[in-house]
Amino acid sequence: MITMNKKYGYIVVYNGVETEDKILNFNKIFPKICVITIALYMNIGYANAFESNKSLIQQGAKLNLSDCIQIALDNSPNIKKAAYNYKMSKNDVSIAKTAFFPTIGVGTGYYYNGSHSQRMNSDTRYYNLQTSLNQLIWNFGKTNAQIKMQKFYTISALYNFDSIVLDTIFDVKTNYYGVLAAKATMEINRANVEINERNYQRTKAYFDEGIRSKIDLVNAEVNLSDSKINLVQSTKSYENAIVRLNNSMYVAHAPAYEISNTETFNYLTNEIPVNLEKISENKDLSTPPTDVTNAVLTSRVEQLTILDNYKFTPFKYSFEECEKLAIKNRPDLKAYEATLDAMKQQLSYIKREYLPEITGGLGYGYRDEYHTSSWNASIGLSTNLNIAQEKFRIDNGKLQVESAKNDIELMRQNIYFEVQNAYINMIQLEKEIPLMAVKVKQTRENFELADGRYAVGLGDYIELQDAKQNYNTAQNTYVQTVYNYNVARADLEKLIALPQEITITVED
Repeated sequence: MITMNKKYGYIVVYNGVETEDKILNFNKIFPKICVITIALYMNIGYANAFESNKSLIQQGAKLNLSDCIQIALDNSPNIKKAAYNYKMSKNDVSIAKTAFFPTIGVGTGYYYNGSHSQRMNSDTRYYNLQTSLNQLIWNFGKTNAQIKMQKFYTISALYNFDSIVLDTIFDVKTNYYGVLAAKATMEINRANVEINERNYQRTKAYFDEGIRSKIDLVNAEVNLSDSKINLVQSTKSYENAIVRLNNSMYVAHAPAYEISNTETFNYLTNEIPVNLEKISENKDLSTPPTDVTNAVLTSRVEQLTILDNYKFTPFKYSFEECEKLAIKNRPDLKAYEATLDAMKQQLSYIKREYLPEITGGLGYGYRDEYHTSSWNASIGLSTNLNIAQEKFRIDNGKLQVESAKNDIELMRQNIYFEVQNAYINMIQLEKEIPLMAVKVKQTRENFELADGRYAVGLGDYIELQDAKQNYNTAQNTYVQTVYNYNVARADLEKLIALPQEITITVED
């Protein structure tokens, strides 16, 4: 924004900060140069506005779920568009009210008329001025019906705004949990690489001593390669999860930052680093474990602490309470109800169209020829009616009302089944999580036993690989179950329009 300054000529204001520039003094510089300079400052302002998109997240910042939601709400184009639609709808109400305001007309002109004949020549020249004032006195409620109809559309636009806010919050939550889950999966696969690397070193030592066959060594090499491929794939999934989170916050070119755990996705580590840098694979894994004794090697089973002691507070509402909350809170249902009210007012307007309009008028005219002036006043009663057309328009209006009622009934039924389905999914996952935690511990213990049996020659390689695969699968399934639970819980919160700690209103 550029404002006048008596001392320097202009002040460039950007983001609330004033920057005085003596170069813009009109007393010393030609206007063309000033225009070029102003344009340059405006272009810099646009560039700074683009850079401000990056500054929403500072380098190395630690963001929690609420921070990410707030960034998305402040930056979402969809929310801004919904706010614009609401404001335009409010203006439509004002436009409908203007029917009660008078209409002013002004006209002027110059007239010339020339007549020539053998008997007579005449020229007529004069100026003319006319003004008029027309006022709608009463149209038997037609304008009132239009005003009420637009008011209900405004209410509908407001609820549509609230619905988009809920969708935005849900998207951020889903992608936030996705980053946490992808990070955990990546750590599991990283630990699996270490396990397979150590197992390969052990199997190679056994093969060199003639204790194990060549096929065991080859299988160990294949499993090590597979585990590295899985790590690369999980790294790609992790990076994609970050991109989706940034996209849901509408932040491009985001710097590296960290995200914290949530109450329902609580790692033992406090922060999960978020960046798109390639994960280093330079770590030396070829050194045998430090606990090798009596020439017995072990793969040293890795236990991830991020999976230990997972706790969460169960959802506090029953299904019946969730259904009632959904019917009470859902903004999209309220938008449908407001649309029904608007349809009823539209029908009232159509039914009243056959009624006449009472109007009044006042006019004044002036003509410079002979300096004549005139006044006029009028009051009129008029109507235009096509009986056949009016009948079909009323029939259509009634059908629109019935269609709106049907949409509301359909939505109520859909809400019931959506909430029921989401609630069942969430409750089942609540029950699965502790069972999956037990399974992880059981498969880990089984892996340790199989590893010990293989180390002393009592077990074969297939038994060891099955135990290791079961342990790895159980960990990944556990993380996926935790992720699914969080998404199901966020989905249920959206479906019942549960009030959120972080939100935004159309006035904001």
